[in-house]
Amino acid sequence: MFLEACRRRPVPYTPVWIMRQAGRYLPEYRELRAKVDFVALTRSAELAAEATLQPLRRYPLDAAILFSDIMTPLQGMGVGLEFDPGPVVREPIRTAAQVDALPRLAPQRDVPFVLDAIRLVRAGAPRGVPLIGFAGAPFTLLCYLVCGRPSKEFSAARALLYAQPETAERLLDRLADAMTAYLAAQAAAGAQALMLFESWAGLLGIREYRRFALRGVRRVVAGLRPLGVPLIYYVNQGSALMEAVSELDVDVVGVDWRSPLGAARRVLGPGKAVQGNLDPAALFAERGELKRHIEVVLDEAGPLPGHIFNLGHGIWPDTDPDAVARMIDYVHERTARRPLA
Repeated sequence: MFLEACRRRPVPYTPVWIMRQAGRYLPEYRELRAKVDFVALTRSAELAAEATLQPLRRYPLDAAILFSDIMTPLQGMGVGLEFDPGPVVREPIRTAAQVDALPRLAPQRDVPFVLDAIRLVRAGAPRGVPLIGFAGAPFTLLCYLVCGRPSKEFSAARALLYAQPETAERLLDRLADAMTAYLAAQAAAGAQALMLFESWAGLLGIREYRRFALRGVRRVVAGLRPLGVPLIYYVNQGSALMEAVSELDVDVVGVDWRSPLGAARRVLGPGKAVQGNLDPAALFAERGELKRHIEVVLDEAGPLPGHIFNLGHGIWPDTDPDAVARMIDYVHERTARRPLA
Protein backbone atom coordinates (compact mmCIF):
# COMPACT_ATOMS: atom_id res chain seq x y z
CA MET A 1 0.00 0.00 0.00
CA PHE A 2 2.83 2.39 0.88
CA LEU A 3 4.63 2.10 -2.46
CA GLU A 4 1.37 2.43 -4.37
CA ALA A 5 0.44 5.56 -2.40
CA CYS A 6 3.88 7.04 -3.12
CA ARG A 7 3.03 6.74 -6.80
CA ARG A 8 -0.42 8.32 -6.26
CA ARG A 9 -2.30 5.17 -7.16
CA PRO A 10 -5.61 4.18 -5.51
CA VAL A 11 -5.18 1.96 -2.45
CA PRO A 12 -7.69 0.06 -0.29
CA TYR A 13 -6.73 2.09 2.77
CA THR A 14 -4.32 4.87 3.71
CA PRO A 15 -0.90 3.43 4.60
CA VAL A 16 0.77 4.43 7.86
CA TRP A 17 4.31 4.65 9.13
CA ILE A 18 5.86 6.89 11.79
CA MET A 19 8.98 9.00 11.77
CA ARG A 20 11.34 7.58 14.44
CA GLN A 21 9.09 4.54 14.72
CA ALA A 22 12.12 2.49 15.81
CA GLY A 23 12.94 4.28 19.02
CA ARG A 24 12.69 5.01 22.70
CA TYR A 25 8.90 4.88 23.05
CA LEU A 26 9.12 1.09 22.59
CA PRO A 27 10.03 -1.04 25.65
CA GLU A 28 11.80 -3.55 23.43
CA TYR A 29 13.98 -0.80 21.98
CA ARG A 30 14.88 0.47 25.45
CA GLU A 31 15.86 -3.06 26.40
CA LEU A 32 18.10 -3.26 23.34
CA ARG A 33 19.66 0.14 24.07
CA ALA A 34 20.44 -0.90 27.64
CA LYS A 35 22.94 -3.36 26.19
CA VAL A 36 24.72 -1.09 23.70
CA ASP A 37 25.32 2.61 23.10
CA PHE A 38 23.66 4.48 20.23
CA VAL A 39 26.68 4.63 17.88
CA ALA A 40 27.41 0.92 18.33
CA LEU A 41 23.75 0.18 17.61
CA THR A 42 23.85 2.10 14.32
CA ARG A 43 27.13 0.43 13.29
CA SER A 44 26.04 -3.16 13.91
CA ALA A 45 24.06 -4.53 10.97
CA GLU A 46 22.36 -7.16 13.11
CA LEU A 47 21.34 -4.76 15.88
CA ALA A 48 20.25 -2.01 13.48
CA ALA A 49 18.12 -4.55 11.63
CA GLU A 50 16.60 -5.72 14.91
CA ALA A 51 15.71 -2.14 15.89
CA THR A 52 14.17 -1.60 12.44
CA LEU A 53 12.02 -4.72 12.72
CA GLN A 54 10.80 -4.22 16.29
CA PRO A 55 7.90 -1.87 15.50
CA LEU A 56 6.82 -4.07 12.57
CA ARG A 57 6.34 -7.01 14.92
CA ARG A 58 4.24 -4.93 17.31
CA TYR A 59 2.11 -2.93 14.82
CA PRO A 60 0.55 -3.45 11.36
CA LEU A 61 2.67 -0.65 9.90
CA ASP A 62 2.82 -0.28 6.13
CA ALA A 63 6.51 0.66 5.84
CA ALA A 64 9.75 0.23 7.73
CA ILE A 65 12.44 2.86 7.94
CA LEU A 66 16.03 1.82 8.46
CA PHE A 67 17.38 2.40 11.95
CA SER A 68 20.37 4.67 11.44
CA ASP A 69 21.37 8.32 11.85
CA ILE A 70 21.81 11.13 9.34
CA MET A 71 25.38 11.61 10.60
CA THR A 72 26.42 8.01 9.89
CA PRO A 73 27.70 8.65 6.33
CA LEU A 74 29.66 11.67 7.57
CA GLN A 75 31.45 9.42 10.02
CA GLY A 76 32.22 7.22 7.02
CA MET A 77 33.78 10.26 5.36
CA GLY A 78 36.14 10.67 8.30
CA VAL A 79 34.28 13.40 10.19
CA GLY A 80 35.07 12.98 13.87
CA LEU A 81 31.98 13.25 16.02
CA GLU A 82 30.33 12.01 19.18
CA PHE A 83 26.77 12.12 20.52
CA ASP A 84 26.14 14.22 23.63
CA PRO A 85 23.21 13.48 23.21
CA GLY A 86 22.97 15.14 19.78
CA PRO A 87 25.84 15.06 17.26
CA VAL A 88 28.97 17.03 18.20
CA VAL A 89 31.54 17.53 15.43
CA ARG A 90 35.07 17.72 16.84
CA GLU A 91 36.43 20.00 14.10
CA PRO A 92 33.70 22.15 12.50
CA ILE A 93 34.13 22.83 8.77
CA ARG A 94 34.23 26.56 8.03
CA THR A 95 36.82 27.11 5.29
CA ALA A 96 37.16 26.23 1.63
CA ALA A 97 40.32 24.25 2.43
CA GLN A 98 38.40 22.09 4.90
CA VAL A 99 35.68 21.49 2.32
CA ASP A 100 38.23 20.42 -0.29
CA ALA A 101 39.86 18.07 2.23
CA LEU A 102 36.59 16.28 2.98
CA PRO A 103 36.93 12.76 1.51
CA ARG A 104 34.41 11.40 -0.95
CA LEU A 105 32.09 8.69 0.33
CA ALA A 106 32.41 5.13 -0.95
CA PRO A 107 29.44 3.41 0.73
CA GLN A 108 30.56 -0.21 0.27
CA ARG A 109 33.88 0.68 1.87
CA ASP A 110 32.87 3.34 4.39
CA VAL A 111 29.42 2.24 5.66
CA PRO A 112 29.07 -1.46 4.74
CA PHE A 113 27.11 -2.16 7.93
CA VAL A 114 24.27 0.09 6.69
CA LEU A 115 23.96 -1.93 3.50
CA ASP A 116 24.15 -5.22 5.41
CA ALA A 117 21.39 -4.02 7.75
CA ILE A 118 19.16 -3.29 4.73
CA ARG A 119 19.67 -6.82 3.43
CA LEU A 120 18.82 -8.29 6.82
CA VAL A 121 15.67 -6.19 7.12
CA ARG A 122 14.50 -7.17 3.64
CA ALA A 123 15.01 -10.82 4.51
CA GLY A 124 13.21 -10.56 7.85
CA ALA A 125 10.44 -8.01 7.25
CA PRO A 126 7.01 -9.43 8.14
CA ARG A 127 4.14 -9.25 5.63
CA GLY A 128 6.52 -8.08 2.91
CA VAL A 129 6.57 -4.57 4.43
CA PRO A 130 8.69 -2.28 2.21
CA LEU A 131 11.80 -0.57 3.55
CA ILE A 132 12.63 3.14 3.36
CA GLY A 133 16.28 4.14 3.18
CA PHE A 134 17.17 7.67 4.16
CA ALA A 135 19.79 10.39 4.47
CA GLY A 136 20.06 13.93 5.74
CA ALA A 137 19.53 16.66 3.17
CA PRO A 138 22.73 18.56 2.30
CA PHE A 139 21.81 21.84 4.02
CA THR A 140 20.85 20.06 7.24
CA LEU A 141 24.18 18.23 7.24
CA LEU A 142 25.95 21.53 6.53
CA CYS A 143 24.33 22.99 9.65
CA TYR A 144 25.86 20.31 11.87
CA LEU A 145 29.24 20.37 10.15
CA VAL A 146 29.63 24.14 10.35
CA CYS A 147 28.17 24.72 13.81
CA GLY A 148 29.64 21.62 15.38
CA ARG A 149 26.61 20.85 17.53
CA PRO A 150 22.82 21.19 17.56
CA SER A 151 21.45 24.70 17.91
CA LYS A 152 18.15 26.57 17.76
CA GLU A 153 19.49 29.14 15.29
CA PHE A 154 22.48 27.43 13.63
CA SER A 155 23.91 30.91 13.40
CA ALA A 156 27.41 29.94 12.22
CA ALA A 157 25.95 27.90 9.35
CA ARG A 158 23.56 30.62 8.27
CA ALA A 159 26.30 33.25 8.55
CA LEU A 160 28.48 31.14 6.24
CA LEU A 161 25.84 31.45 3.50
CA TYR A 162 26.28 35.23 3.54
CA ALA A 163 29.98 35.53 4.43
CA GLN A 164 31.33 32.73 2.20
CA PRO A 165 28.57 31.76 -0.24
CA GLU A 166 30.94 30.02 -2.64
CA THR A 167 32.37 27.90 0.17
CA ALA A 168 28.85 27.03 1.28
CA GLU A 169 27.93 25.98 -2.26
CA ARG A 170 31.04 23.82 -2.54
CA LEU A 171 30.21 22.11 0.73
CA LEU A 172 26.60 21.56 -0.35
CA ASP A 173 27.76 20.04 -3.64
CA ARG A 174 30.20 17.74 -1.83
CA LEU A 175 27.48 16.63 0.58
CA ALA A 176 24.94 16.19 -2.22
CA ASP A 177 27.29 13.92 -4.14
CA ALA A 178 27.97 11.91 -0.98
CA MET A 179 24.27 11.50 -0.17
CA THR A 180 23.50 10.53 -3.75
CA ALA A 181 26.08 7.74 -3.57
CA TYR A 182 24.86 6.74 -0.10
CA LEU A 183 21.19 6.53 -1.08
CA ALA A 184 21.92 4.80 -4.38
CA ALA A 185 23.86 2.15 -2.46
CA GLN A 186 20.90 1.74 -0.11
CA ALA A 187 18.61 1.17 -3.08
CA ALA A 188 21.03 -1.36 -4.56
CA ALA A 189 21.07 -3.19 -1.21
CA GLY A 190 17.26 -3.42 -1.23
CA ALA A 191 15.69 -0.17 0.03
CA GLN A 192 12.43 0.31 -1.88
CA ALA A 193 11.97 4.05 -1.28
CA LEU A 194 14.44 6.80 -0.40
CA MET A 195 13.86 9.77 1.88
CA LEU A 196 15.74 13.01 2.49
CA PHE A 197 15.27 14.61 5.91
CA GLU A 198 15.56 18.41 5.86
CA SER A 199 15.47 19.33 9.54
CA TRP A 200 16.73 22.91 9.43
CA ALA A 201 15.96 24.56 6.08
CA GLY A 202 12.87 26.07 7.70
CA LEU A 203 15.27 28.55 9.29
CA LEU A 204 15.96 30.06 5.86
CA GLY A 205 14.19 32.77 3.93
CA ILE A 206 12.87 31.74 0.55
CA ARG A 207 15.76 33.28 -1.43
CA GLU A 208 18.41 31.54 0.66
CA TYR A 209 16.42 28.31 0.58
CA ARG A 210 16.32 28.38 -3.22
CA ARG A 211 19.99 29.24 -3.61
CA PHE A 212 21.43 26.87 -1.02
CA ALA A 213 19.14 24.17 0.38
CA LEU A 214 17.23 23.55 -2.82
CA ARG A 215 20.51 23.44 -4.75
CA GLY A 216 21.69 20.43 -2.74
CA VAL A 217 18.37 18.59 -2.85
CA ARG A 218 18.03 19.07 -6.62
CA ARG A 219 21.48 17.58 -7.13
CA VAL A 220 20.62 14.51 -5.04
CA VAL A 221 17.24 14.00 -6.69
CA ALA A 222 18.74 14.27 -10.18
CA GLY A 223 21.25 11.58 -9.29
CA LEU A 224 18.62 9.24 -7.83
CA ARG A 225 15.76 9.68 -10.29
CA PRO A 226 17.11 7.07 -12.78
CA LEU A 227 16.81 4.39 -10.05
CA GLY A 228 13.03 4.37 -10.38
CA VAL A 229 12.27 4.15 -6.64
CA PRO A 230 9.92 6.62 -4.92
CA LEU A 231 11.72 9.70 -3.56
CA ILE A 232 10.43 11.45 -0.41
CA TYR A 233 11.46 14.89 0.83
CA TYR A 234 10.54 16.12 4.29
CA VAL A 235 11.23 19.72 5.25
CA ASN A 236 10.56 20.69 8.85
CA GLN A 237 8.93 24.10 9.37
CA GLY A 238 8.57 24.29 5.61
CA SER A 239 5.16 25.93 5.23
CA ALA A 240 6.64 29.10 3.70
CA LEU A 241 8.82 27.05 1.35
CA MET A 242 6.19 24.85 -0.28
CA GLU A 243 6.07 26.78 -3.55
CA ALA A 244 9.78 26.15 -4.02
CA VAL A 245 9.41 22.53 -2.85
CA SER A 246 6.73 22.03 -5.52
CA GLU A 247 9.46 22.46 -8.15
CA LEU A 248 11.36 19.39 -6.94
CA ASP A 249 11.14 16.17 -8.95
CA VAL A 250 10.18 14.07 -5.92
CA ASP A 251 7.25 11.69 -5.55
CA VAL A 252 6.25 12.51 -1.97
CA VAL A 253 6.54 15.61 0.21
CA GLY A 254 6.45 15.20 3.97
CA VAL A 255 4.56 18.02 5.71
CA ASP A 256 4.98 19.01 9.35
CA TRP A 257 1.95 19.56 11.60
CA ARG A 258 2.04 23.36 11.37
CA SER A 259 0.46 23.45 7.91
CA PRO A 260 -2.84 21.75 6.94
CA LEU A 261 -2.35 19.03 4.35
CA GLY A 262 -5.04 20.59 2.18
CA ALA A 263 -3.06 23.82 1.91
CA ALA A 264 0.12 21.94 1.10
CA ARG A 265 -1.61 19.85 -1.58
CA ARG A 266 -2.98 22.97 -3.27
CA VAL A 267 0.52 24.44 -3.53
CA LEU A 268 2.29 21.20 -4.43
CA GLY A 269 -0.23 20.29 -7.12
CA PRO A 270 -1.59 16.92 -8.23
CA GLY A 271 1.77 15.52 -9.26
CA LYS A 272 3.00 14.85 -5.72
CA ALA A 273 1.82 12.62 -2.91
CA VAL A 274 1.86 14.02 0.62
CA GLN A 275 2.97 12.44 3.87
CA GLY A 276 1.86 13.41 7.35
CA ASN A 277 0.91 15.23 9.36
CA LEU A 278 -0.50 14.53 12.84
CA ASP A 279 1.07 16.58 15.64
CA PRO A 280 3.13 14.12 17.76
CA ALA A 281 1.49 15.70 20.82
CA ALA A 282 -1.91 14.46 19.65
CA LEU A 283 -0.93 10.94 20.69
CA PHE A 284 -1.35 12.13 24.28
CA ALA A 285 -5.04 12.94 23.75
CA GLU A 286 -7.74 10.68 25.13
CA ARG A 287 -9.12 8.11 22.68
CA GLY A 288 -12.05 10.09 21.31
CA GLU A 289 -9.98 13.23 20.88
CA LEU A 290 -7.19 11.30 19.16
CA LYS A 291 -9.72 9.99 16.63
CA ARG A 292 -10.95 13.52 16.04
CA HIS A 293 -7.43 14.78 15.34
CA ILE A 294 -6.82 11.86 12.97
CA GLU A 295 -10.06 12.69 11.16
CA VAL A 296 -8.87 16.27 10.61
CA VAL A 297 -5.66 15.04 8.95
CA LEU A 298 -7.52 12.56 6.75
CA ASP A 299 -10.11 15.15 5.74
CA GLU A 300 -7.37 17.65 4.88
CA ALA A 301 -5.60 15.03 2.75
CA GLY A 302 -8.79 14.75 0.70
CA PRO A 303 -10.14 11.96 -1.49
CA LEU A 304 -7.46 11.93 -4.18
CA PRO A 305 -4.85 9.14 -4.16
CA GLY A 306 -1.42 9.89 -2.75
CA HIS A 307 -1.62 10.26 1.03
CA ILE A 308 0.65 8.44 3.47
CA PHE A 309 -0.40 8.95 7.08
CA ASN A 310 2.42 9.90 9.42
CA LEU A 311 3.23 12.28 12.20
CA GLY A 312 4.33 15.80 11.37
CA HIS A 313 7.66 15.09 13.10
CA GLY A 314 9.32 12.25 14.99
CA ILE A 315 7.42 10.41 17.70
CA TRP A 316 8.21 11.51 21.26
CA PRO A 317 10.04 9.07 23.56
CA ASP A 318 7.38 9.24 26.30
CA THR A 319 4.51 8.33 23.95
CA ASP A 320 2.27 5.47 25.08
CA PRO A 321 2.78 2.52 22.67
CA ASP A 322 -0.93 1.71 22.98
CA ALA A 323 -1.82 5.15 21.61
CA VAL A 324 0.28 4.34 18.54
CA ALA A 325 -1.65 1.11 18.07
CA ARG A 326 -4.95 2.97 18.30
CA MET A 327 -3.79 5.53 15.74
CA ILE A 328 -2.69 2.93 13.18
CA ASP A 329 -5.82 0.82 13.61
CA TYR A 330 -8.12 3.81 13.30
CA VAL A 331 -6.45 5.16 10.15
CA HIS A 332 -6.74 1.74 8.51
CA GLU A 333 -10.31 1.23 9.67
CA ARG A 334 -11.56 4.71 8.80
CA THR A 335 -10.03 4.85 5.32
CA ALA A 336 -10.97 1.28 4.39
CA ARG A 337 -14.64 2.33 4.50
CA ARG A 338 -14.34 4.79 1.62
CA PRO A 339 -14.59 3.86 -2.07
CA LEU A 340 -11.39 3.78 -4.09
CA ALA A 341 -10.68 7.16 -5.70
